[in-house]
Amino acid sequence: MKSPVPEGRPDSAVLRIACSAEGFARARVFTRKTLSGWSLDRHADDAVLVISELASNAVAHAVPSAAAGAPEVRLGLTLCPGHLMLTVSDPGDNEPVRAPSDGSALREHGRGLCIVDALADDWGWTPRPPAGKTVWAALTTRPLT
Repeated sequence: MKSPVPEGRPDSAVLRIACSAEGFARARVFTRKTLSGWSLDRHADDAVLVISELASNAVAHAVPSAAAGAPEVRLGLTLCPGHLMLTVSDPGDNEPVRAPSDGSALREHGRGLCIVDALADDWGWTPRPPAGKTVWAALTTRPLT
């Protein structure tokens, strides 16, 4: 799977969030409401968890290393045939790194991309020149058979 689907389609939604607890709460509500509007409520729990992990990573790792100014974290949801594309764009150029599994499943930090990997059909990242990146995850919308 390639990079995220372009914004501006009727089946896509974008939200800019503040790097705060309030911003994360808005991200969760935005994700649930958007999926409800697309009749995809059954996928909301996984989508909320994935978007929360990606946004948390952006705030923890990319925003502190960003150039001066007000850093922006932008969430995107796009409905594609057979899957839902979740994106988080941030000002950091650093590649997302999945923490090595050291057998400590009870660690408090460092499990975000492991969770994304477990829930998503595919995930990756693309650079956003001149600075920044978009981390994306695709969740299936096909019914279980």
